[in-house]
Amino acid sequence: MGKGSGWDQRLVVGSGGKGLVGHAGAVLLRKCADRSGLTSGLNKVLPRGAGPGWWDRGTVLVSLAVAIVLGATSMSDIALLAHQSVVFGDRPSESTVRRALAGLDETALKRIGTARAKVRAHVWALLARRRQGFPWLSVAGKLLTGWVVIDLDATLITAHSDKQGAAATFKKGYGFHPLGAWCANTAECLAMLLRPGNAGSNTVADHIRVLGDAIAQLPAGYRRKLLIRVDGAGATHELLEHLEQMNRVWRSVKFTVGWTITAADETAIAQLPADAWTDSLHQDGTATSDAHVAELTGLNTRLAGWTGTLRLLVRRVKPSARHVKNLTELEKRTGWRYQIVATNITRIARVPGSHQPQWLDALHRAHAGVEDQVRAGKAMGLRNLPSKTWTVNRGWVLAANIATDLTAWTRLLGLHDQPDLAHAEPDTLRYRLLHLPAKLATHARRRVLSIPETWPWADAFTLCWQRLTLLPPAT
Repeated sequence: MGKGSGWDQRLVVGSGGKGLVGHAGAVLLRKCADRSGLTSGLNKVLPRGAGPGWWDRGTVLVSLAVAIVLGATSMSDIALLAHQSVVFGDRPSESTVRRALAGLDETALKRIGTARAKVRAHVWALLARRRQGFPWLSVAGKLLTGWVVIDLDATLITAHSDKQGAAATFKKGYGFHPLGAWCANTAECLAMLLRPGNAGSNTVADHIRVLGDAIAQLPAGYRRKLLIRVDGAGATHELLEHLEQMNRVWRSVKFTVGWTITAADETAIAQLPADAWTDSLHQDGTATSDAHVAELTGLNTRLAGWTGTLRLLVRRVKPSARHVKNLTELEKRTGWRYQIVATNITRIARVPGSHQPQWLDALHRAHAGVEDQVRAGKAMGLRNLPSKTWTVNRGWVLAANIATDLTAWTRLLGLHDQPDLAHAEPDTLRYRLLHLPAKLATHARRRVLSIPETWPWADAFTLCWQRLTLLPPAT
């Protein structure tokens, strides 16, 4: 008999095990929520009831967020926590979760936003005390110390049944079109606005609202240097003027946005001399001859109607097979595909070379990382909205955002030096850490949760628990 065969001989499968806990990684997420002050903070700002059957609404939100991180895709999946009652005690029921989400009106949402901002300030203070300090962003080999980078992006959520607010989307689907803001430094979801499927991609009021909500989530000391990145949906007069007006003596706001190319832009591109193009930069700062960048500011007549500090940078690359059929006459003639970025950055203090077009191009291209955050969000609750009612779905989106924050905080505070886990996406984190089985035993009046010592990430699990346990409590 060869190796690997006959493994099931004399194997009996049953369901009578006792003291066993599945998805043991939930203890890390719940510990992070409790030690960071998130659970108590939410409980303080949400309505409280009385009686033995009453659940604190903040605890319900945190429990739902933990279930979402573990893989829950509907409110009924809160039952996943039932088999962990030996660790956490009773879990909220599906009806309790539904009532909690349905009760989140505008007043409650504002209070929750305030509580989350307070907890975030505590977490960021803890991050700044780490040996490596706060996670400042690095672009093309240059560290943006002191700058908080906010990426705005919209996504589509398909609705497979008739739901309140669902509508036809610009991609001829049916569902919702939420707009979100993520912190590139920490991978937190700072704000998200649930919108109908027919909401416009470049609706200025929505961008301004989400950006304002995102900035309100930042600790006061981290609002002085903001870098905002948006794709082509942000290239509107009103939004760019709003961003410029946000600059104050005490605050600097820089931005990069995509730019839809018109005939006037192509005329300016055609006027560029051959020596105007320079090699593009990889994110590690090395040059590549596969793409080139040039300054277009002085040649483009479209800038006359825009803010006076706006710069235009053009990038050219060889078109891929999927782009060939959509090339313009200029692109067919030159053999290059062009993209333009608009920015108000002339120079960033203490960042050498930050005025150069190739570095600014690399800065905006890093905005593509927001797609990873969108994908991670859809892996944690945003692939489908579970209710037919708008209010409940809006509450679900909030719980999914809290789940994103919990995951980010657990990694940043407990796994920051673990190469396999520090930047792990949800599915990887679940497989390696969160879905571990464990056994709960009682010894000397203590409960002992034991995971398999042969598991490759067992040491990372226990180290994360120890670090989270030692966090100073929020005040």
